[in-house]
Formats: sequence, structure tokens, C-alpha cells
Amino acid sequence: TAGRNAACTQITNIQNVPKKPAVPLPVQSAGAVQMRIKSSTNTGERLSQTKSMVIPDPGQPQSQNSMKGEYLNKAKIADGGKKLRKNWTSTWVVLEDNQLLFYKESKQEALSNLKPGCKPEKVDLCGAIVEWTTEKSSRKHVFQITTSCGQEFLLQVDDYPTICKWHDAIKNTADILSKTGSGRPNLRRSNSSEFVFRRADSPVRKEVRPENRRSLIFKLNYSASDSADKNGVKNRLKKFISRRPSMKTLQEKGIIKDRVFGCHLLTLCEREGTTVPKFVKLCLEAVEKRGLEADGIYRVSGNLASIQKLRFLVDQEEELNLDDSQWEDIHVVTGALKMFFRELPEPLLPFRFFEPFVEAIKTREHARRLQTVKKLVHQLPKPNQETMKVLFRHFQTILTKSSKNLMSTQGIGIVFGPTLLWPELDSGNMAVNMVYQNQIVEFILTECSEIFGPEGK
Repeated sequence: TAGRNAACTQITNIQNVPKKPAVPLPVQSAGAVQMRIKSSTNTGERLSQTKSMVIPDPGQPQSQNSMKGEYLNKAKIADGGKKLRKNWTSTWVVLEDNQLLFYKESKQEALSNLKPGCKPEKVDLCGAIVEWTTEKSSRKHVFQITTSCGQEFLLQVDDYPTICKWHDAIKNTADILSKTGSGRPNLRRSNSSEFVFRRADSPVRKEVRPENRRSLIFKLNYSASDSADKNGVKNRLKKFISRRPSMKTLQEKGIIKDRVFGCHLLTLCEREGTTVPKFVKLCLEAVEKRGLEADGIYRVSGNLASIQKLRFLVDQEEELNLDDSQWEDIHVVTGALKMFFRELPEPLLPFRFFEPFVEAIKTREHARRLQTVKKLVHQLPKPNQETMKVLFRHFQTILTKSSKNLMSTQGIGIVFGPTLLWPELDSGNMAVNMVYQNQIVEFILTECSEIFGPEGK
């Protein structure tokens, strides 16, 4: 009985122990996030320590500018830095959510006409420059918007208060967005005064590594020594150039060979010891051997790459075999022959003979014209005269197969007129000169036997 009374007394004492007042929870600031975790020592749940979270910075200005739609005259003059043709159009303009929206027509009109939803052209004003301009347009009351992505717009309306209202609103919006760095407010950490920008393209400064520092120091030292040695380099170059062998020495050693293409006809014939260049003879023989019946001989152009290859070989090698399979296309041979005459420093009919030949071909009386042309031909230098004789007799051979090769006197005149003679100075009458050039070649070809004598002489 005594033990039972003691137990009851102990229970009564425990129940009479005063309870501790509940500790009020701290009030969390707006924007903070609370996390609950289970304690390892208690089955209940309790608030954990509030973590450092990102919250909006209350000190940053917020852009809330917006304006109802209104018709303005708009011209887009650049896109992505590329200039565009200025074209003014009446556009429904809305300033909304830090963006400038351009509609072709007002929203109400689009809905009333049951047209598809009018998707506007959106212009981001972050980083944009807004300024009045008088140089971009002759219209009055014009201001320009230049965006950060290279777009340029002109806005205009005749009513000055209206355009001022839009200019101020757009400029204020752009200025506010530029201060914040983006169209959204800057963010900062709740336990730090450091601002964190949302823009992902902000540059990150990289730490220079020690090895990069060494290379940078080496480059600086090298550039300094290099600038100090400039005079020495110039002197060495002068000595090197002065010690270069002359063209004559290189030709004597065979390092540089005499050219065939682009060489004066008289010089080439003296070097070869002939009155007609060897290359010309080879080409004429090849054509008469396997090209007399080729369709459009001399009129059809050969492959330019093959012609240039043949030209290179002629300039580099003394012996040339045009019967080789790589020169199977006869039009390559004729193309190289025409190129040879076109690249002469002075044409086959020299410059001083151009005007006399033109005056002779203008003569209406045939006998007098023939006598004048024949006299001029016999006044030509010997290499020019002999080469001309061989060439025109070759043309006569071509005409004997005209039914096969479809070439005529007029066709040969058109092809070889500008190739065999041209004026020293271009007087601007190219079309007129070309007519005379063709007529001269045609006349000499027609009267070949009278001018050069019978074949064999």
C-alpha cells in the first residue's frame, strides 16, 4: 500500500510540472524558400535553416512602359547590319512588355475582317538607341531606333506632339532596359551584395596561366628586338637583290628560257633563224594533216586548260610533237595558234600600218584598192610578210573543204580580223574598227594570189 501511494504521488508531480511556452517561428522574408527535412532524433518535422536563395533586387528600376496602338509611318533601313532600301509604310505600332510591336493593321480591323491572327514584327528595345534624325529622311519629325542586333527603323508622323510622345516612351523604355542589362530585372543573392545577371552571353574573364604569361613576355621581347633589327633586315635585302644575276646570265645558264608566246615576231624569227616562227608552221601542218574537215575549224574554241598547257610546253621545250595523243583535239591546236597571234606585243600587221590599211579598204574602186593593199603588204617587215603569206595560203586550203568544215571567207575574216591587226591606241570606235579589221582580212584572203603571187613563189 505504501508503494502504491508513492507511485501516485510521483505521477501527480509530473502532471503538475509547468509546460514551456512554444517558441514562435521566425517570419521568412518574401521570396525565400523554406525546406523541411526529417530529423534523425525526432519523428516529427521541423523547419530547417533557410538556404541562401536568389531574390529580386528591390533597388533596381522596373520597366512597365506601355502605349496603346497608333498608326505611325515606319521604314526599316537596316537588318543585321545590312543596309535596306527605304520604304515607308503606315504601321500600327504598340509598345508593350518592353517590346515594340509593328502590325500591318490594328487588331480590331483584323478581327472584324476575319483575317488570320496578325502576327506582329517584334523589336527588342534592350540596348537600343533612340535619337532624332534629319539626315536619313527628308520628312519632318523623324526619329531612328537602332537595336543591339543591327536593325534600324525610322518612325515618323506629321503631328509633332504625337511623335514626341512615342519618342519619349520608347527612349525611356530602352534606357531602363539598358540600365538593368536585359529585359528582366537583375538578380542578387540574399546573403551577398553581388548582382548576378541573367544574360548568358556576358563575357567571363579568364585567369592568365603562368605559361601564357611566359609566352606573352617572350612575344613582347621578340617584337622589341625585331623592331630594333628592321634596318638590318633592309640592308640584308638590299645586298641580296644587288647580288641577283641578270636576266641575260640566267638565260645563258638555261635557267630561264626564251619565250615564244608574247615575244616580238622579229626577235623570235632572229632567234630561230627563220622568217616564219616554228610554232606557227607546226600548227598549220597539224591542221592541214587532220583538221581540214573539222566542223567549225578556227571558229570553235578548244579547252582553255589544254591550250594553256600547250602554251607552257612551247615556252619551256624546244621540241614539240603535236601528233601526241594529248593534242588529239585539233581545236586545242587552233586555239593555241590564235593565242600566239593575239599575244604578240605588236600585231602581225604592225601598228603603223593600221590606219593605211583602213584607208585603203575604204577605197571604192576595186583596182585601186587592190594596188594600195598589195603595196602595203610588200612594205611589211620580212618576218611579218612571210608569216602572213604562209597563213593566208593556209586559209585558202581551209576554204577548199568549206563544204565539210562549214567555214567561209567571211567566217575567217570575223575570227582573224581582230587577231591579226588592231590599233595601238583605243579610240573608242571598237565596233567600227572591228568592221574594217574583218574587211581587210577578207579582202587579202580573196585577192591572195594577186597580192602574194602564185603559190610556190
